[in-house]
Amino acid sequence: MSGFGWKQVAICAVFVGACALFLNQFTSRAFAQSSTKTPSASASANYVADTNVGRPLEAPVNRRPVSEKFWWSDDWYLKGKLNVPVNHDVVERATSYINPVDGTEIPAILYRPKAKGKFPAILFQHGRRGLDELVQRLPRRLAARGFIVLAPNVYDARFIEKLPMEHMTETEGDVAAGIDFLLKQPDISTSKICLYSHTRGGYYTLQAAVKFKHQQKNVACYAASYPHWQNPNAVEPAQVYRYASELDRLTIPVMVFIGEYEQYQRRRSIETAVKFMKKAGRDIKLVIYPGVGRGFDFRPPWVRTFADDLATKDQIVRLDSFFRAHLDKWPAK
Repeated sequence: MSGFGWKQVAICAVFVGACALFLNQFTSRAFAQSSTKTPSASASANYVADTNVGRPLEAPVNRRPVSEKFWWSDDWYLKGKLNVPVNHDVVERATSYINPVDGTEIPAILYRPKAKGKFPAILFQHGRRGLDELVQRLPRRLAARGFIVLAPNVYDARFIEKLPMEHMTETEGDVAAGIDFLLKQPDISTSKICLYSHTRGGYYTLQAAVKFKHQQKNVACYAASYPHWQNPNAVEPAQVYRYASELDRLTIPVMVFIGEYEQYQRRRSIETAVKFMKKAGRDIKLVIYPGVGRGFDFRPPWVRTFADDLATKDQIVRLDSFFRAHLDKWPAK
């Protein structure tokens, strides 16, 4: 081979082989693309990650009509006016009452504004962690808005350890008896009360309203933060895929608060219940706060986030408005 050595032959062979490999891959990809549906550019344009679990780059939008945005305020958006919350110094005292079913004495804390006068009444029910110092901030904040708030301690009454796994049915009656006790207080301005709770307390107050029939005569509304809306003793599938049947019979106005990062098994039952209650025509609002999870309203300072505080401050203002809207209809006789 004059003028064309073996080195040149080897280079040509590599080049031809590379061309063949490229052609094979190209035709294979062309066949694959022609036999499968190619995602449109618009379907993937909002995502950076190839797995499509990345956060969209655009800010979230809410395209509901303004008439459906219950939180909307023209005074704020158009005129810049903010509602100024009422603030009171709060006094508290230890008290107790009797559950007439079995004679158990229920210790409680009664919170009220320091100012003289009568005020609307709220029963606050603690959840699974009990009525500890962190949780006591919740009824105190309500009292600072101008309410008299009774906070029963049903765990101390029944010698139940903090964070119990199982549910003692008798505690439901303990909460229900607290409603009667609160309505007998001489310094309340309303003939009905509203219920407020968090975690497992949401189940206790649900039973007080429905099972003990207080919603028919003594309770004007129900509010709860990330409530455990299932019998704590129910089997695991019911905890995840079902909600307490009493919710189908809860007819008073309801407002529920949860965080975006609420536990899956709790969020699923809450949202499922809200969906069916709305279909049944119930007056219910579900508020989901972005950037927060369970316990956003009582988390301690060393783990508390800016988002926790924003959510909690908004929540207490909305609770104030919600309770007043429904209790103003029931002045004391």
